[in-house]
Amino acid sequence: MNLAARIDHTLLKAEATGRDVHRITAEALEHGFASVCVNGAFVKGVTQALSGSPVRTCAVVGFPLGASLASVKAHEAQRAVDDGADEIDVVAFLRNLVQRDLAATKNDLAAVVRAARSKRSDVVVKVIIESAVLLGIDDESVAEQRIETACRAARESGCDFVKTSTGFHPAGGASTRAVALMKKHANGLRIKASGGIRTRDDAIAMIDAGADRLGCSSSVAIVTT
Repeated sequence: MNLAARIDHTLLKAEATGRDVHRITAEALEHGFASVCVNGAFVKGVTQALSGSPVRTCAVVGFPLGASLASVKAHEAQRAVDDGADEIDVVAFLRNLVQRDLAATKNDLAAVVRAARSKRSDVVVKVIIESAVLLGIDDESVAEQRIETACRAARESGCDFVKTSTGFHPAGGASTRAVALMKKHANGLRIKASGGIRTRDDAIAMIDAGADRLGCSSSVAIVTT
């Protein structure tokens, strides 16, 4: 299994420096990761460093809370694409998902999708749903309904992927249970697992559960051990 081609090599810590970004882009080129995932301030530099390679630039939007106005997230996404982002990982407004508000979630995400694709129709959009939060409220049947609503909103708003987690929420990151439920309700969406994936065994477990892409900061250790 070519794990590297499934990994978004990720650096999202607030204290990241230019040296850190240079390191992860070099690692991505060496190992052939799917993308380098960074905050918006680093998108232009990452794009330049990856120029001419198959490694893509991924930018987070509305990160990590997702509670910005839809118009703000849309502007952030458009700027990231202008700076060279090939992929956008946008955080959904968690309140809407907790309340199972399909219409509000769709409106929020559709604004980002439209903005991201206003100049480039091939931009990939992934929506982060904080699955650990959605699965930690109420009984299992209601929790699954939240996952189903999140997947439906992502699909109907034009997103390409639904993604487990930011990795920053205290409720936790990816779980095989969450990935399996997301896969169950994906109906054509691809699945990205992120948050707490630190070993090769973790990565394989997520793929076996249904993940198509992985978000990892321990990517090099995963593919070399």
